[in-house]
Amino acid sequence: MWQRIQTLYLAIAAGLVVALFFCVKSFSLGPAGAHVDELKYVQFFPYLILLILVTLLHLIALGSFNVRVLQMRTAVLAGLLLLALQGWLAFDYFAAADGVLFRWTAVFPIVAAILDFMAARCIFRDQLLVESISRLRSRKKNHKI
Repeated sequence: MWQRIQTLYLAIAAGLVVALFFCVKSFSLGPAGAHVDELKYVQFFPYLILLILVTLLHLIALGSFNVRVLQMRTAVLAGLLLLALQGWLAFDYFAAADGVLFRWTAVFPIVAAILDFMAARCIFRDQLLVESISRLRSRKKNHKI
């Protein structure tokens, strides 16, 4: 399981998503430049729902290494949800007031989405390899001399 590159991609992406549960999204500055209020990702309910869904999809993808099609579909779905989360964060960034600063953890979803799509590509490549080997084996059995 861990010897495959797609498993490492999925594990790193899952780690980035789990890190968002504990990170601060943004903070607002007071008049003297001091931190007044810190906002976490889990304080906003829709972000929390998206993070929980993506974490569950990553756990399913990591656990279903024997069923490549399911693993590939869950990785792609997690990547699409992460792109939606990143778009939402970008909208919040551009709609924020002047005194709100976003942390560098706001790019975690896009990095995790890229890793998910890379993992799905590697899973698809493995599935094609397995299918071609199966086809060669069945051809060899049918053409005994």
